[in-house]
Amino acid sequence: MNEPAESFSASHLVFVPKAAQIARAAGGLLRDHFARGVETEYKGDVDLVTVADRASERLIRTRLAEVFPDHGIYGEEGTREQLDAEFRWYVDPLDGTTNFAHGFPQFCVSLGLEHRPAGTKPREDGRLTAAVIYDPLRDELFTAERGRGAALNGKPIHVSRTAELAEALLATGFPSRKRHANPNIHFYQEFTLRSHGVRRAGSAALDLAYVACGRVDAFWEFNLNPWDTAAGFLLVLEAGGRVTDFSGGPVRLASDEVLATNGLIHEELIGFFDDMFAGRNLAPIPTPEEFLRGRDQRNKGTREQEGGD
Repeated sequence: MNEPAESFSASHLVFVPKAAQIARAAGGLLRDHFARGVETEYKGDVDLVTVADRASERLIRTRLAEVFPDHGIYGEEGTREQLDAEFRWYVDPLDGTTNFAHGFPQFCVSLGLEHRPAGTKPREDGRLTAAVIYDPLRDELFTAERGRGAALNGKPIHVSRTAELAEALLATGFPSRKRHANPNIHFYQEFTLRSHGVRRAGSAALDLAYVACGRVDAFWEFNLNPWDTAAGFLLVLEAGGRVTDFSGGPVRLASDEVLATNGLIHEELIGFFDDMFAGRNLAPIPTPEEFLRGRDQRNKGTREQEGGD
């Protein structure tokens, strides 16, 4: 996914205005729950779901059905309605549930619209058409429509101009369950050594929105779902960025690999992923035992030097 963005023009938007109202309403609900505190339960080993997730999805489902009655809805908390429709909304009613449950203020509502014309196969992606990501605590509304550019609170946004990985700030995420089967900790380590820093804030949708507005220069993650990616992918593309898999190939909404960047450092990152998967050019990291042994040797040398002075 790498298409040029045009300038943002709010007056020509078709889907965003109504979807933004719905996202703001759902965000207000989340903000109220966050202020009161909510009870949590588990969908899996450590995969949290809260009363707020479900209440937000109910609100979004009801409002979308009212304003876009012919559209389908595919929600994280189980909504599956009119999946044979020409347009389909991918809904994450609360992206960043773990943050939310722990009182960490980094979460959002994400709505991504896909156009699925007649003939689109069930497992085939359609064309991303509209995006809304709303951060209710910062009152930040990220929006985009295909060919209309991307905006933050109505003002045009663009990806950063950082041209080298060494000067870049990156973002990534880790799964809430089955972490032992996910290799990302190795990539996190290597990217931390090669970049200006890596942030792991716990909301893939906001990470993608931050790439779009230039707050971070790239985002990568394994095994994301369509409700995680649909809105964020379009935001990055409309802001002038690039979205692929780790080899530079096409990326799907439900993807094993996601790499979203400002475009300028994309090829450098692809080369790095290639090295990582091949085990080339990796920086050795001392184990805790090796670190302790080295520290003791340094301390011993310092004491000997001081004793000799």
